[in-house]
Amino acid sequence: MFELVLLVPEQAVEPVGDALDALDALSTSVEDADAMTEAEQALFGEPGMPPPKEGWQRSRVVALFNTEAAAREAATLLQAQDFFDGCAVQGMRPVAEQDWVRLTQSQFDPVEITPSFWIVPSWHEPPAQAERIIRLDPGLAFGTGTHPTTRMCLRWTAGHAPVGPRVLDYGCGSGILAIGAAKHGAQQILAVDIDPAAVEATRLNAEANHVQLVAGLPDAAVGEHDLVLANILATPLKVLAPLLCAHVRSGGHLVLAGILARQADELKAAYAPWVALEVSDEEDGWILMTARKA
Repeated sequence: MFELVLLVPEQAVEPVGDALDALDALSTSVEDADAMTEAEQALFGEPGMPPPKEGWQRSRVVALFNTEAAAREAATLLQAQDFFDGCAVQGMRPVAEQDWVRLTQSQFDPVEITPSFWIVPSWHEPPAQAERIIRLDPGLAFGTGTHPTTRMCLRWTAGHAPVGPRVLDYGCGSGILAIGAAKHGAQQILAVDIDPAAVEATRLNAEANHVQLVAGLPDAAVGEHDLVLANILATPLKVLAPLLCAHVRSGGHLVLAGILARQADELKAAYAPWVALEVSDEEDGWILMTARKA
């Protein structure tokens, strides 16, 4: 395989990226060409959301191709385009063959939720102290246990075991929170997501963990539940406040994540007509907010 390395001004990053995609690049990455210098720029965006800009003032775009001929052809075609004005080809270089599966697997170790509760990829043996485990490999759907929001939700579930029999995981992603609830006493579990790929991932992950649940799109969410979990982001959580609260039975728990510490008051205000949210946990600038319905 060969890498084609380009120097691209900010305004050309998007058309160059689209062109590389059309030229069958296997992958494309964008980085600050001025990184580690005084001209370095920081691009900060809301976690889980698109970046505020497509690139830096001077971006290094690296595209991967199957062959040197394909990389050279892409470079020739790009240089003939009007939008390539101001861009430059910095070079081409071979990429050493690697065992990409093994390399990917090496980046994911078992994740401790509590000393006795762990998330364990399928290629690892569970730690000796693990009494409960979730088998989960990285996939298309969000949620592998490595993000603070996921860990806090699972930690809360473990700390409140046994959870009630009826649980709703709203925005289930990989299904990790629903599976965690099943491992801690839940019996009737409903997991919903707007993404069909997440619904399918949840079903497959539940099967792999020998857990029974129902997974579907959001219109499948019906009835009241002892525990409602939603690990999304602050803005959709505010919009969903009346819906999520309606799914919590009297005396039941609401657990929300995907919230930055500075957003706590916004969430409290949004949910005040139904429940009194409190911050129950915090990690790396993220918070877990919970409430018990009167």
